[in-house]
Amino acid sequence: MARYQIILAYDGTGLSGSQRQATARTAQSELENALRRLGWQGRSVLLAGRTDSGVHALGQVAAFDLEWNHPLDELVRALNSNLPAEMAVSAAKIVSDDFHPRFGATSRRYRYRLYCQPIRDPLRERFAWRLWPSVSGDALQEAGKLLIGTYDFAAFGTPPRPGNSTIRTVMKAEWQNQGDEWTFEVRAEAFLYHMVRRLVYVQVAIGQGKFPAQVIADLLEGRQRVIPAGLAPANGLTLVEVTYPE
Repeated sequence: MARYQIILAYDGTGLSGSQRQATARTAQSELENALRRLGWQGRSVLLAGRTDSGVHALGQVAAFDLEWNHPLDELVRALNSNLPAEMAVSAAKIVSDDFHPRFGATSRRYRYRLYCQPIRDPLRERFAWRLWPSVSGDALQEAGKLLIGTYDFAAFGTPPRPGNSTIRTVMKAEWQNQGDEWTFEVRAEAFLYHMVRRLVYVQVAIGQGKFPAQVIADLLEGRQRVIPAGLAPANGLTLVEVTYPE
């Protein structure tokens, strides 16, 4: 028996998030179903983080204990042959028995995609938020820079458990542009519930000229500002990477 760490990708469109639910398909439940076909008898796999319904992943990390007397590449192939088409394992390795993908992580990186067009594009809308009117790139860049650092992000999300700290450290928050598409890359030690989608929503409002970028600094420093309530749609968000100590 050994503990395995895997890197899991999934198209979240047809999944009700990552965590197991009683009556819905989730990334965790589908992974556990695949593992049971390989003889796994555990109660629950461990995940690095929770993704909402409709959110995608390239680098979700899962861990589980399994009796597997074959090479690692055969474990990857066996899992992929039993997972649904919208899910895939890209890598597997043996880790220490006390490894936990959530509590051992040092950072998470998310990517949010959006594009600016007045008419829908069916080939892109599965993985990106369509916006109109367009956004100002300068305003987005200015807003993103204000997020870097250690702040109380209570205005942008809720903690995993009531009463937990809402202070988080953001190491990267950058917007990149290609044609009519914008991509927001954000890395932090950890995120609050709905934090990335809320950050994107507020920055888009700034990019569309509804608020000055200074509103973000005011929120992070405790000076109240009125901002629109809402979340960026789940379909534009992807969990890209979870990092661990060497």
